[in-house]
Amino acid sequence: MGGKLLWTPAAERLENHPMSRFMAFAGERAGKDFADYSALHEWSVADRATFWSAVWDFCGIVGDKGDETLVEGASMREDRFFPSAQLNFAENLLARAGTGDAIVFRGEDKRQKRLSWDDLTALVSRLQQAFAAAGVGEGDRVAAMMPNLPETVAAMLAATSLGAVWSSCSPDFGERGVLDRFGQIEPKLLIACDGYFYAGKEVDIAGKLGPITEALSAEQTVIVPYLGDGTKAAATARKGVTLEDFLAPYEPRAVEYKRMPFSHPLYIMFSSGTTGVPKCIVHSAGGTLIQHRKEHALHSGNVEGSRVFYFTTCGWMMWNWLVSALAGGSTLLLYDGSPFHPAKSVIFDYMAAERATFFGTSAKFIDSARKFGLKPAESHDLSSVLTIASTGSPLSPEGFDYVYQDVKSDVHLASISGGTDIVSCFVLGIPTLPVYEGEIQGPGLGMAVDVWNEKGEPVRGEKGDLVCTKAFPSMPIYFFGDETGERYTSAYFAEFPGIWAHGDFAEWTEHGGIIIHGRSDATLNPQGVRIGTAEIYNIVEQFEEVAEAICIGQSWEDDVRVVLFLKMAGGAELDDDLVKRLKTAIRTGASPRHVPAKILTVADIPRTKSGKITELAVREVVEGRPVKNKEALANPEALQYFDGRKELRS
Repeated sequence: MGGKLLWTPAAERLENHPMSRFMAFAGERAGKDFADYSALHEWSVADRATFWSAVWDFCGIVGDKGDETLVEGASMREDRFFPSAQLNFAENLLARAGTGDAIVFRGEDKRQKRLSWDDLTALVSRLQQAFAAAGVGEGDRVAAMMPNLPETVAAMLAATSLGAVWSSCSPDFGERGVLDRFGQIEPKLLIACDGYFYAGKEVDIAGKLGPITEALSAEQTVIVPYLGDGTKAAATARKGVTLEDFLAPYEPRAVEYKRMPFSHPLYIMFSSGTTGVPKCIVHSAGGTLIQHRKEHALHSGNVEGSRVFYFTTCGWMMWNWLVSALAGGSTLLLYDGSPFHPAKSVIFDYMAAERATFFGTSAKFIDSARKFGLKPAESHDLSSVLTIASTGSPLSPEGFDYVYQDVKSDVHLASISGGTDIVSCFVLGIPTLPVYEGEIQGPGLGMAVDVWNEKGEPVRGEKGDLVCTKAFPSMPIYFFGDETGERYTSAYFAEFPGIWAHGDFAEWTEHGGIIIHGRSDATLNPQGVRIGTAEIYNIVEQFEEVAEAICIGQSWEDDVRVVLFLKMAGGAELDDDLVKRLKTAIRTGASPRHVPAKILTVADIPRTKSGKITELAVREVVEGRPVKNKEALANPEALQYFDGRKELRS
C-alpha cells in the first residue's frame, strides 16, 4: 500500500543539505558511490563501525574518539560503541559564543525571555559552581520538576558538565507521580519552579513541594521563580533556596568540562505506561549525543543558525531531543503552556515572529488545528519554515493533507517515531526523498529497522512488529535499579530473543516507507486478526461530530470485540444515523473486522503526561482490573467514564 505523492524536494534545497554533503563524505570514507538514500542506509547498517565514525567526524563531535568505533559482542546488548572515547555532553552543546540567540522563550502571553550564547554560558558557569559547592559530582542525580524554561536547559548543562545524571518531569505531575519517578533514583539535588501557567491560569505548586521534598530528602531544593520570586516555594520546600540566593556567591568564569567515557550515564527517563511503577531508563552521554547529532543535522537539516522549535514538556523525551539542537549551533525556541492560549493561533504566531526553520509538534496538535479551522498558509508568514515534524501518535492521512493545503505547501513534513526507550527515532524524515500521504519516509541511518510477523519472519505488504536487528548507540545502557538486567531484557528482547522489539504495530509501504498502526500491546484481535487502533482513529476523527476517539478490545464470549468510545464535539450527539455512518466508513475505509461491536460516548479520554491517549488504562478499567499507575495520566479522573458501563455487559 502507499499514499499519494504530496511533496518532492527541490534540487536547489538538496544541493547543500547536510544529508547530501554527508552522502558524499561517507562515500569517500567507504570507497563507494551512493546513488540514493536506500544505498546509503544499507551501507550504514552493514558497516556500522565506519558509518558511526563518519557521523562523529562529519558532525564535529568534541572529544577524543579513541581507536575503536565498535566492538561487537555475542548479542545486540553486548555490542559496544566507541569503547575508549572520552567526551562531555555539555561541552558539545555549548557550541557557540557571542550575542546571537541561543534560547528564545515564551510562556503563553505571560512571560518572555531571550538568552544569547554568552548569557547561556554565563548562567551555566554559575550553576556549575553552585552545583559543585553543593556536592554534585560524577554519577550523582540531579532531578528537575520544571517547565520548559531557559533555566531548565542551563541546569541540565551545568549538571552534565560535572558528569552528573539529569532527570526531569513537568510541574503538573502529582505528588505520587513525582515520587514514583524521582524516588527511585534518589537525587542529590532537586530543582523546581514555584508554579506554572496553563490556559491563562496560574498554578501554584508550593503546596505539594513540601511533601515531595521531604520524601525525596535531597540535600537541597533550588526554586526557580516563574510565577513570582520563588520565596514562598523555597520556604515550603525542604532545604529550599531561591535560584537567586543559590547563585549569589558565584560570578561567571570559564565552564570546566569533565570528559568521561562514551557510555557514561547522561539521562534517566521514565516509561509513561500505566501498568506499574515507571521503568527508570538510563541513556548514555555519547549514545544520546551522536544519535541526536545525526538526526538533527542529517535528517532534520538543523545547523548553525537554524531556529528549532518543538512543542514539548520536560516530561517528554522530545525535550531531551530538542535541546541537543544546541550542539549544531541552532537556536532553541522554547514554549511552555497551552498551545492554544491566549489564541488558537499562538504557536503559528510564535513561529512567524521568530522565523522558525524547524517546527516540531504532535499529530494531536495538527488534528486540533485542522478542526479549529486554522489556515496559517493564508494568515501567517511561514516562509522560514523548512521542516514540520510530527510525533506522539501516528499522523493521519488527513493530517498530512491539512499541512500541505492549509499550513504550507512547500515544506518537508516529517512524521517521526521512536520513543523514550531510545531517546530518538527508529523511523523519521528523509530530506532527499518525496513525502507520501500517511507515510513515515523510512528508517534512520544506522538503524536496522524491519517489520516481522509473530513467527519472527520479515514481512512486506502486511502488518507486523517493528524490530531493530542490530545494536545502535542510543540503546539504554541499563535500567536504574535493575541489577540483574531482567527488566531490560523483558522490555525489549522477550518477544524475539536477541532482537529489539519496539512494541509498535507497523507496515512497510510500496515506497519503502513505514506506517505505524499503533502500539502492539494495544492492537485489537477480533477473530484472531491483529488490527491497529490508528486505522480506526484515522477514519473516525474525520467526522466533524467527533472531537476524539479511543478504541479497545474487550474480552467477550471467548473472543475479543472492538469497542469504540467517542468524545463528541461541542453540541454533537451520537444518534443511530451517526453510528450507521461511522460503521459504514470504517467498513469501507478499513475492513469489516475493524467495525466496532459497540460505539459509546464519554465526557473525556485519558492521556499520559506527554499527551498520548492510553488504550491500556481504558482496557484495564473495562475489564475490571486496577490501573496501577494513575499518576502517569494527566487526567486520571477520565477513567470514571469507562467504569461499569452497562452497555458493555451485553
